Amino acid sequence: MSAPLTPPPPPHERSARDTGRPPSDGPAAAPLQLSGSTGFAAYPGHDWRHDPDGPGMRTEVRQAAVTAVAGALCGALLGVLWWWLAPRVPLVGDVVGDNWVVYFKDSEGEQAVGVDGTFSLLALGFGAVSALVAFLVRRRGGVPLVVALAVGGLLGSLLAWRLGVWLGPSQDVVARARSAGQGVTFDAPLQLGAKGALLVWPFAALVVHLGLTGLFGPRDPDPFPPPGPYGPQSTAPKA
Repeated sequence: MSAPLTPPPPPHERSARDTGRPPSDGPAAAPLQLSGSTGFAAYPGHDWRHDPDGPGMRTEVRQAAVTAVAGALCGALLGVLWWWLAPRVPLVGDVVGDNWVVYFKDSEGEQAVGVDGTFSLLALGFGAVSALVAFLVRRRGGVPLVVALAVGGLLGSLLAWRLGVWLGPSQDVVARARSAGQGVTFDAPLQLGAKGALLVWPFAALVVHLGLTGLFGPRDPDPFPPPGPYGPQSTAPKA
């Protein structure tokens, strides 16, 4: 008389030898939750709809407005420095017939180029410093902050240009030539010949801020972290 045969286990109850995993006596792994109707796994801290570290769009816009106004006001300092450091262009007045004629004392001089170069170098430094300060205050950056840096830099350059011209010598060179006398050297009005220098500040601010954000800015968490050896959220079996 032979012993009764043991029925085989159900298909869903595979042994550790078939699955290649050690047996688990602990609780079953928590099921993977889905976030709403998007179908994405809701990993802790990886929900794209809510960022606990973000200040909110209203706060970002307010900070961007402050950044733009601060950049524009700093243009006054740039204008004063430009007026103070820019080289002087010498002019000479002469009388031809009954009319006064004003011409450059040194026709081959590079003072006019130096005026534009001084403005460009100062604007480059202001752009780099403004980007550094904005990054230190607001490391997470954001589109409103980047736009504010560009707008503030452009407004600051415009203010610096007009302020420097206003602080410089008078624009009426004929009257100044008459006041100085025939053949007497006097300084030309402060002018910005290369208007493209007005874009140096905003361009430098954007480039420096982009570099700082790329090198030292916070990294966004990976919305799809690689699965572990026991599944995305499964835990190792207890010994």
